[in-house]
Amino acid sequence: MQASLPPRRWQGLLSAVLLIISYSAQAQNEPIKFGVIDSRELTAAPFVGDSAASAVVLCDFGRSRLKGQAGNFQVVFERVTRIKILKKPGYEYATVEIPLYHRGDNQEKVSNLRGFTYNLVNNAVEKTRLETSGAFLEKRTPTISVQKFTLPNVRVGSVVEFAYTLTSDFLFNFQDWTFQRDIPVRWSEYRVSIPAFYRYKIIYQGAQAFAVNKATVGSTNLILDNKIPTSAGIAAGQTVGTLTVSAPTEEHTWALKDVPALGEEPFMTTAGDYVARLDFELTGEQWPEEPYHDLTGTWEKINATLLAEDEFGGRLGHIGFMQAQLQGLATKYPAITDRAAAVRQLVMAAVRYDGTNHYYAAEPLRKAYDAHRGTSADVNLLLLAALREAGIPALPLLLSTRDHGSVSKEFPLLERFNYVAALVPLVDGKDLLLDATEPLLPCGVLPQRCLNRVGRLITKKPEDSRWVDLAPALRRVHYQQVALVLDAQGGLTGKVHDEHGGYAGAEARARLAGQGEKKYLAAAAQRHESWTLSKPALAQTDNVDKPLVLDYEFTQPAESATATGPIYLSPLSEFGLGQSPFRREQRDFPVDFGIAQDETLVVNLTLPAGYELAAVPKPAVVELPEGGGRFMCTVAATPGAVTLTSRLSLRQAVYSAAQYPNLRELYRLMLEKQGEKLIIQKKAGS
Repeated sequence: MQASLPPRRWQGLLSAVLLIISYSAQAQNEPIKFGVIDSRELTAAPFVGDSAASAVVLCDFGRSRLKGQAGNFQVVFERVTRIKILKKPGYEYATVEIPLYHRGDNQEKVSNLRGFTYNLVNNAVEKTRLETSGAFLEKRTPTISVQKFTLPNVRVGSVVEFAYTLTSDFLFNFQDWTFQRDIPVRWSEYRVSIPAFYRYKIIYQGAQAFAVNKATVGSTNLILDNKIPTSAGIAAGQTVGTLTVSAPTEEHTWALKDVPALGEEPFMTTAGDYVARLDFELTGEQWPEEPYHDLTGTWEKINATLLAEDEFGGRLGHIGFMQAQLQGLATKYPAITDRAAAVRQLVMAAVRYDGTNHYYAAEPLRKAYDAHRGTSADVNLLLLAALREAGIPALPLLLSTRDHGSVSKEFPLLERFNYVAALVPLVDGKDLLLDATEPLLPCGVLPQRCLNRVGRLITKKPEDSRWVDLAPALRRVHYQQVALVLDAQGGLTGKVHDEHGGYAGAEARARLAGQGEKKYLAAAAQRHESWTLSKPALAQTDNVDKPLVLDYEFTQPAESATATGPIYLSPLSEFGLGQSPFRREQRDFPVDFGIAQDETLVVNLTLPAGYELAAVPKPAVVELPEGGGRFMCTVAATPGAVTLTSRLSLRQAVYSAAQYPNLRELYRLMLEKQGEKLIIQKKAGS
């Protein structure tokens, strides 16, 4: 019996569906055939233009579809990938990792794993087969394991190829696709077939236009168990035949050609925020003659779920093991900010952050307290509980660290977060953000790894939940004041006063703690190779609210005992940035400092008796559009002395890709100005 749609009485029987999909995309030519290689790919000629790369992806082809299995739907994902190895560092691409999601006893599975390594030996193609017995499963997180294997017999010039099928019972985990890597990609193609019963939001992230972007309609055949209802007088559930029905499918094909490599660049969060990729989010389902079932999450649901979970909301209850320490704080510190700072100090003294980030605490907080060590969630959920115990109305603040990736405001997805901090609303309408993982930062300042634009406040009342701007008021401040005395032979003596404040202070204190004072001072001296440093003195090392101060004296002997002509000196370049972090002409993603920057350098130079500047350098001012930042350099000359002041002020934490050319040019002009040489000559008649 044929029907275009199943009658309503069969809707309750869809759990018994066997789904067979035949779609037009399957009739298309595949861009790669496993096991068949062109010998030219094993020669060097086609890869002359890839001299900067260690490997090149020749083709990456994947497709996903749904099928029925044991009465349930599954996602079936198939992939074939071929990579050319150009240099020894490219050997790493012969090791493949396949992430597999699992929950409870249910886990995604890999099957039909196969691979070859191709080499050209005596002008003949030699194939070495992957021994799949060497593949192994490695658990990475409570929900993610990795199937890992390495292709054999790899050398410079090899081509490696692998293929596999991944089967998943998790319809919400429809396979995403990444077109771009940290090596060039010649061709990357993804095909999907989605029955009209399911709705997915498909999101493309990337700056490159598709070489192929096709959407068509296919068909799905459903074979249903034809069960007789009880009212028919036959035992309920008895199968007397099958019913075949048809429904449409959405067929999509996307491909990118000649995708450039995307590597790590200065001042970026994580490459995953910017690579060309497709993400799939299950938003709903609708069966024929049934109302639409919305499957999208909401922030209200996330609030309720987290507060009901033992590993999150359950950790925010009474903490008797700290009660004695917290008693009396309200009387001793009536001001909320002072009391919060005191609670934070108690938590930092009790539990040290172990470098692992979570938003949930897998074990009771007492365990981390007794071990004096825990994850960011152990530390900060303990902080939240302690703040509440001390009478402070603290709320959890979910966020994603910079290396974890950005958070989408549009899609309420809990897996996008990996961190929790504390927020205390103040009476003046401002927020006090608290974190107890970094003792080197002042109270009310989030660690730099957390400065990822926005966080989500978790509240009991859904209407109180909101987004919180994470841009800090604290800046990264570096101030140097240098007094130089030049002698007639070109030798220098002087004193340096160096301050690292704000986030720069935390960074400097972290280096000091990690290296120790001796190595820290040695590292400071390395930049001035020809100098001899003396009388180094550190100050305010333990006062995190103040800049870390380093004072020292130095001498630099003249290159020659007698000076026969002008003396050339570039004092700003000796203490300036040195080189620009922005070397690429174009950048397709933001420059994300996370923090506003302020660099100030003042050099007071005393000239030898009878000497003067041949010419006073012109001042310079470079402004970024719309007040985004400024570089200023001034030169003030008086008889026998000159003062040079260089100041860089970057007022934004994040600069868009469109702002990049101006930012890059500002750095170029700054370094050019700092590199200008002073020409110091004898006065006429001297």
